[in-house]
Amino acid sequence: MTTKPSNLTLFRGWLEKGKYTWSPFVTKVEFRCRQAGLPYTVEGGAPKYGPKGKIPYVDLSPLLADASAGPSLFGDSTFIIQRLRSMGYLPDLNGNLAPEQRLHDLAVRGLLEDKLYFYHTRERWIDNFYVQREMALSSMPYPLRVMVGYIIHRSITQTLHGQGVGRLSDEEIRVLKTEIWQSFDDMLKERFGPMTTEQPVWCLGNAAPTEADATLFGFIVSVLVSESAPDSKKLVKSFPHVIEYADRIHDRYFPDYEKWT
Repeated sequence: MTTKPSNLTLFRGWLEKGKYTWSPFVTKVEFRCRQAGLPYTVEGGAPKYGPKGKIPYVDLSPLLADASAGPSLFGDSTFIIQRLRSMGYLPDLNGNLAPEQRLHDLAVRGLLEDKLYFYHTRERWIDNFYVQREMALSSMPYPLRVMVGYIIHRSITQTLHGQGVGRLSDEEIRVLKTEIWQSFDDMLKERFGPMTTEQPVWCLGNAAPTEADATLFGFIVSVLVSESAPDSKKLVKSFPHVIEYADRIHDRYFPDYEKWT
């Protein structure tokens, strides 16, 4: 991994420095940078400026030797991490995993990013729309906020209906979310079992984190700090091992950030 200095800029969607954002994908990238000791600065930015039309995205131009090395703006948390890894700025956390562990890691990330994500999207943009709108679109004037919020709400409603989550009852969503978080709590309980220190534990039970940990930590934090996910926040707080897992990672890698309460 390179020891070259970094001038990486991470665009997080809003500019509350010293605080986590409500996006699990932003925290996922921040964890990877901090775990690797890669310095970065944060800026607000906006989805419309990102190459994927969403948050987060990064400006790689100070890290590129010349313009032909690739695009300077890079989006999508997974591809941001892959790009920084290919440039030598981030280590390959999964490089030494056995095939079964690679599959386990991928399954954890898929469960969070391709399943739980849609439950959270419904809770935020449908069930608690106004709270989510006011935060996510806070940089816009109120009339524009209303118009753009309506467009987003309509688009997400259609997406969730087609995807299937929009067809489920509130109780069915609650049962499915509980199953996921209960499973993580049970797994983490086993990880904490033999521990005699206050060091973080990791999803796969290894001595070091994998990509699954970056994703899981991001999703836990996004629920704990978000005001538009009250049901999920209450649910996650009911699982002590999930909270302890996040507490230890926060204390080690994010001591300068305001912690959830």
